[in-house]
Amino acid sequence: MIRLVLADDQALVRAGFRALIDAQPDMEVVAEAADGEAAFAAVREHRPDVVLMDIRMPGVDGLEAARRITADPDLTATRVIILTTFDLDEYVFEALRHGVSGFLVKDTEPAELVRGVRSVASGDALLSPGVTRRLIEEYSAQATPPAQTPGLELLTGREREVVGLVGQGLSNEEIADQLVVSPLTAKTHVSRAMVKLAVRDRAQLVVFAYETGLVRPGRR
Repeated sequence: MIRLVLADDQALVRAGFRALIDAQPDMEVVAEAADGEAAFAAVREHRPDVVLMDIRMPGVDGLEAARRITADPDLTATRVIILTTFDLDEYVFEALRHGVSGFLVKDTEPAELVRGVRSVASGDALLSPGVTRRLIEEYSAQATPPAQTPGLELLTGREREVVGLVGQGLSNEEIADQLVVSPLTAKTHVSRAMVKLAVRDRAQLVVFAYETGLVRPGRR
């Protein structure tokens, strides 16, 4: 059973998500929150698999709440999905840097939302090639990267290549096609890179790819 916490300051939005999620045989909402402070407290109490987090809430916003969750050593198994409106959220890249696992548009189709939750709960990231590449490329150019991003020297040449392709938004199957290897081999390279870099999930590989210059905004 996938256990979720819903965090949104609009009660009607939470009610809609709850109705959709509770209708799934493999999902349940264990708590709701109207701001980031309450969201973090609910996550600490219930230890959900996934948090659906609005990025814009009063008081402690979704970005700060996500940062607290992903930085908490007791919550490493909890994944955060940011609920976003494309034209408003300038914090997308920072959210990725803080360790969120992906993004969903608030008016996304119900079936897509359910698929996204299942994908993130299984350990993947919600990084579709089209949607997320567009977001990352627009906002990563505005982000201020750290002075140094250690870890690149830990990767083999092939692993660097694979991480660059992940940063472009390619799936394991697409990476396999491009490198002429099996999907299993591509997945193995991705997994090894994640272990070496000590990143939470595929989303943070994208951040690493941009911050180290393996991928540059607007370039393939």
